[in-house]
Amino acid sequence: MNRLTRITSILIQLQSKKVVTAKEIANRFEISLRTVYRDIKTLEEAGVPIGSENGIGYFIVDGYSLPPIMITEEEANALIVSEKLISNQGDASLIKDFNSILIKIKSVLRDHEKENTSKLENRILSSSYKKEIFESNWLSIIQKAITNTKILEIVYHSIYKDEQTLRNIEPLGVYYTDKAWVMIAYCRLRKDMREFRLDRILKINLTSQTFGYQTDFTLSKYFSQLTEPS
Repeated sequence: MNRLTRITSILIQLQSKKVVTAKEIANRFEISLRTVYRDIKTLEEAGVPIGSENGIGYFIVDGYSLPPIMITEEEANALIVSEKLISNQGDASLIKDFNSILIKIKSVLRDHEKENTSKLENRILSSSYKKEIFESNWLSIIQKAITNTKILEIVYHSIYKDEQTLRNIEPLGVYYTDKAWVMIAYCRLRKDMREFRLDRILKINLTSQTFGYQTDFTLSKYFSQLTEPS
């Protein structure tokens, strides 16, 4: 990768997150921290308003934006593969959201790139094809609740007790089990952490109520605590 391409890619990376560390940039492009600092300085000299906080990272000052970004054919192909994987993960809202963004991305491709992605769409198939998948349609609203720390009101069908219960929950994370999506949340009814399979949620409502953001919660920490001996 030449320096001009790398600097442009660094600018795009800076716009992809609120704050990006120099180490993240160095790891992505396999360059030294000294080179990162030099590239950041080049962007600043070109008029890009880059802010920085010691010990935290770099950020683009609010209000600055790039013109529409062109993507490479290889990047478009990676999205086609992702589409096949997502289409076999059972959540209709995720499929709808991804297809929407894929259409927008395809719209900026050149004609020959569009033809090539169309060819590829019929030549790639996920290994999960035809396996049993538990379908749901709630992932999109759950993701929104997680990022906005909104309480969800759900009607949940417990297979074990064969009962339906109305619950107010604080959603913290979601993961995929190879057959179904599962939400991890604090259940106010049970007053404890619970896991909810999305296909067993009968109704869902995004409330206006918020809950305290648990900054120390991560899925890796959650699963490690489950496997620790008691």
